Amino acid sequence: MAWRQMLFHTNSSSILVPFSTAGFARFSTKSNPYLVKVGIPEFLNGIGNGVESHVAKLESEIGDFQKLLVTRTLRLKKLGVPCKHRKLILKYTHKYRLGLWRPRAQPIKA
Repeated sequence: MAWRQMLFHTNSSSILVPFSTAGFARFSTKSNPYLVKVGIPEFLNGIGNGVESHVAKLESEIGDFQKLLVTRTLRLKKLGVPCKHRKLILKYTHKYRLGLWRPRAQPIKA
């Protein structure tokens, strides 16, 4: 009932102001120190779980990272990627397109 009142009664006293502050992170308290340029190898290494073993195959057949983001499961199956790895690749490509996940930047080891 309270939501209905807030949504349908739009007088000047019930206008909602969204919470916004410039100093706070929106979704996460941790931030990446720098952004990594994302290609197929960086993306698959970021997924982990053995998916990085398909880097050479996917780079030679698909070629571009933007094409990997729209690749379907049948194409990956024809390339010989096992089911578990296909599921992981498709799950993380969907998250990447929505902006919910990015591969972590690996610190340079000296």
